[in-house]
Amino acid sequence: MKKYLLLLFILFVTNSLFAQVKFETRVSRDEIGINENVRIEFYMNVDGDNLGVPNFDSSGFRVIAGPSQMVSQSWVNGRSSFNKAYSFTLMPLKKGRLTIKGATMEFNGQVYKSQPVTITVGNAVQQQQNPYNNNPYYQQQQQRQPLNAGKDGVHLVAEISKTNPYVNEPITVVYKIYVSNRSAVSGWNETNKPKYSDFWSQNIDIKNLSIQQGTFKGESYRYAVLRKTVLYPQKAGNLSIEPLTLEVQVEVPTGRYDVYGNPETALQTKRVSAGAKTINVKALPEAGKPEGFSGAVGKFDFKVNASKTTLKSGESLDLNVQVAGTGNLKLFSLPKPVVPSTLELFDPEHTENVSTPISGMTGSIADKYTIIPNEKGTFVIKPISFSYFDLSSNSYKTITSNQIVLNVAQGKNNAVASNSNKTEASVKKSFAFIKQKTKLENIKSDDFLGSGLFYGLLLLPFLIIPIIVVFKKKKEAFDADIVGNRRKKSNALAKKYLSEAKKQINNKEPFYIALEKALHNFLKAKLNIETSEMSKEKITEILLSRNANSETVNEFIALTESCELARYAPSSSTIIHQDYDKAVEIISELEKQIK
Repeated sequence: MKKYLLLLFILFVTNSLFAQVKFETRVSRDEIGINENVRIEFYMNVDGDNLGVPNFDSSGFRVIAGPSQMVSQSWVNGRSSFNKAYSFTLMPLKKGRLTIKGATMEFNGQVYKSQPVTITVGNAVQQQQNPYNNNPYYQQQQQRQPLNAGKDGVHLVAEISKTNPYVNEPITVVYKIYVSNRSAVSGWNETNKPKYSDFWSQNIDIKNLSIQQGTFKGESYRYAVLRKTVLYPQKAGNLSIEPLTLEVQVEVPTGRYDVYGNPETALQTKRVSAGAKTINVKALPEAGKPEGFSGAVGKFDFKVNASKTTLKSGESLDLNVQVAGTGNLKLFSLPKPVVPSTLELFDPEHTENVSTPISGMTGSIADKYTIIPNEKGTFVIKPISFSYFDLSSNSYKTITSNQIVLNVAQGKNNAVASNSNKTEASVKKSFAFIKQKTKLENIKSDDFLGSGLFYGLLLLPFLIIPIIVVFKKKKEAFDADIVGNRRKKSNALAKKYLSEAKKQINNKEPFYIALEKALHNFLKAKLNIETSEMSKEKITEILLSRNANSETVNEFIALTESCELARYAPSSSTIIHQDYDKAVEIISELEKQIK
């Protein structure tokens, strides 16, 4: 009996302890304006663990400060009390009755949840004027420590190395954030990224932010470099750079002072922008422009080398055409060699070894051609010329390679005999063979009435009726198969646009438009999805679920993304041919893999 009484006592004490646990959600105000902040606090009277806060963004608020923790414990008349609270400062993102869900915490193995709260967000309200404005001591402090002219003490600046470059001359844009010594920034996020229409752009990675001391409009500021970008303008005229915009959490002076005369600060969210910039791009001069100039701008060396100059007919050699130096290496095409018709010249293999520091592209690009001579003899590969615009002298430069002489000996196959056989065959084909037999036909025609054609036409309507019935049923079934028809139509469009891309292979923009449409219609045909549903994640998920190879899927996604970029960036004919061949290869692979 004593054991039962002891067990009941323990249960009673435990329930009493649990009943005393308090976990609440408290807010500073339940009605605010859209331009005001609110403080939310999750209060507990026990030392709980594993606090789980609600998703404030989904509730229509953004956290601009917090969490901050407050813990207090006291003893009064032999009884102890404990309080702990986590608080956040929130900024409303929209108007209306916004509900914030409760938080969770654990104590003694049990999970407790606080109640949700509702806050009414109304129109913007007029901010209260500072009550200390008429205080002489406050005015004295204001004169001693004037506030920053920008009030928030934060400025975003885009520094451009040159505002009047030539087409394809590199310029740099450096984005700096300046913070007043009387302010502090706790964080930021990009709300608008800069856009570089009509520029080729390359971002320079900044691994660690470095805080430095400098000046802004004659005042002492701290600053950090946020982003560096190298730009190559692709056309002449006034080109715009859309601004970078940040949302910054900054501590700014309130204008009030504590009892010791120290200025007080408050956390605010400010939006700062670097502002739009205009670049006046000069066209390259027409005077003295060499024939065959492909748009190279910078300082380059040019070399043409053959892997060997003595070989036998049927053997191959490599002809390497290379440009090295500093300039817009990725934005022009290399000159093509001109060889005699007896030398078989294959499409080149293009290689790039280019890095892009803050000063611009540097490195080398090369085209490697495979050449096979079909006859013995001595053959000359004519000198190749490469022209570029030299920025240091503002003039055109031309480098010409030496001619290459190939000495070809007779190979295993008699090429001369082969050519003579071809000539003999062509002569024989030019003269028709004289027929030795003839076939005579009666010029008198038979009567139509009673002929086979007569009876065939007589029975034709009776044969056509069942064909019409069958055709009608098939057409009805065809019309009812909406999904199948859509798939066939998309498949036909994919083939049509792929064919159109091949026709436009020498016209960059129409080529990439047609290639992009071909890829989209291929997906519509194979996956039965609409264009509006085509996101990178959706396409990847469906293709992988249909047993497509992950590497092929990644190549497909990369090709679709590059199609739109390639329309605005310069591309050589070699790259366009490679993209077309890649598209045909990927579509062929997906045809085999998709189930």
